[in-house]
Amino acid sequence: IYSNAGILVIPLVQDLLGQEYVIYSSAYIAVQLVLIWTHCKNMLCEEDRLEWKKVFQNVNIISIIVGVILFISKIRLPSGVQDVMDMMNNMIGPIGMLLAGMVIADVPLKTVFTKKRNYVSTVLRLIVYPVFILILMKLIYTFAGLNDSKQILLTVYIASITPACATVTSIAQLYDKDAAYASALYVLTTLLSIVTMPVMVECMRYLCERIEKMKVVQIEVETYKIIPNQKEAWLCSRNSLQ
Repeated sequence: IYSNAGILVIPLVQDLLGQEYVIYSSAYIAVQLVLIWTHCKNMLCEEDRLEWKKVFQNVNIISIIVGVILFISKIRLPSGVQDVMDMMNNMIGPIGMLLAGMVIADVPLKTVFTKKRNYVSTVLRLIVYPVFILILMKLIYTFAGLNDSKQILLTVYIASITPACATVTSIAQLYDKDAAYASALYVLTTLLSIVTMPVMVECMRYLCERIEKMKVVQIEVETYKIIPNQKEAWLCSRNSLQ
């Protein structure tokens, strides 16, 4: 269910869309982190209820709360602290790749590629779930009224199509659960995402372009009256858009 958005999304969004759209990926990551350390931890540890005291004492949850407070109150940190945070931000991508490489090197590839169970979870993570999200994005984009809705939705979509979450593997190791299976899924989805992620992003862009063309046609229909001597010209312009 959970994606590796925390490691991959921010550097991808910075390169593809620009720094101004990182805030939207950060919101996605913050919500997912809360769910990982509540719902995901409960599922892995087979706990009946949440221990809210431990949840709010978790460093990740504390960091999210502090970040939300700083964002809402528009408090600016001193320049020295801000420079350090910017340098740490630039390290997220490289550190994520190092961690991925360490996990891949530590897991025997034979066990990753020979178990059929791994492929079921991988197909769900990399194909079924992204296609479902793509349909949802189509509906949102069709009725969205924001000027940059395409970029915002693409930011969220990139976060949802990344490989299996590395944090789940860490939690499985921390609480002595099936870390080997979690690592195998992480490795397999990471390797196959090299192919699936570009394909899914291209599908998203193609879908947005088609919707934009349909909107143009609808505007023409509502704006101009199609009278007999103009009908042929209008049909030619509509066909050229298609």
